[in-house]
Amino acid sequence: MECRVIGMWGGFPKKNGPCSGYLIQHDGFSLLIDCGSGVLTALQNYIDLNEIDHVILTHYHYDHFSDIGAYLFSRLVNTHLGKTKKELSVYGPEDDVVKKQVEDVAYSRFSSFNEKSQLEIGPFTCTFKRNIHPVETYSIKIECDCKSVVFTSDTSFTHDLIPFAANADLLITECSLYEGMDGAASGHMTSEQAGILAHQSNAKKVLLTHLPHYGNLTDLVVSAKKLGNPNIELAEPGMLIEI
Repeated sequence: MECRVIGMWGGFPKKNGPCSGYLIQHDGFSLLIDCGSGVLTALQNYIDLNEIDHVILTHYHYDHFSDIGAYLFSRLVNTHLGKTKKELSVYGPEDDVVKKQVEDVAYSRFSSFNEKSQLEIGPFTCTFKRNIHPVETYSIKIECDCKSVVFTSDTSFTHDLIPFAANADLLITECSLYEGMDGAASGHMTSEQAGILAHQSNAKKVLLTHLPHYGNLTDLVVSAKKLGNPNIELAEPGMLIEI
């Protein structure tokens, strides 16, 4: 299993730096997790858009889903051009507006999930945990061949994240804020809280994501590592992790 970081900025993209998007692949099967601002353009550096038939959206903030509209029309046009015959399957929290947005465009369909869902998508088994965030948001665990990737998406720190991420081969944890800040109201984690999650979950490799547009980002890694897990680094666009 491989994970390619397409983008990892919080809020809005930087030049050549998209927001949330992660390409998970195994044995020729591809699954995209989140499709935030700037993701669709960058994604094409690594894969033809027609080779991805499944996209999971963790929630409906623009930095996590705004490019899905363009993806729908990509599938429409490329189907008419004979470049693909498969529907684009989009999964996300139940939302009538998003469902209509997806299914109003031919050759795409929407399926909802919640905390009790288990999705079997190609070789991947996907399960979910409801987060604390201003809109309905989920952490996701992707398992395949006894390996696991856990992506927290956006959330305040809660102790039930620890068993959800337990022994993850790759933990992609949000780290929107610096040590000493308070993310409770905004639904985000600090570097210290990301470090607690990394250490207490015993994650084998950890990427800090949803990064802030200010400050010295290396301070996030230093702060997180102090909690005990040395295998922590910043996510970067284009980074490939083999699991």
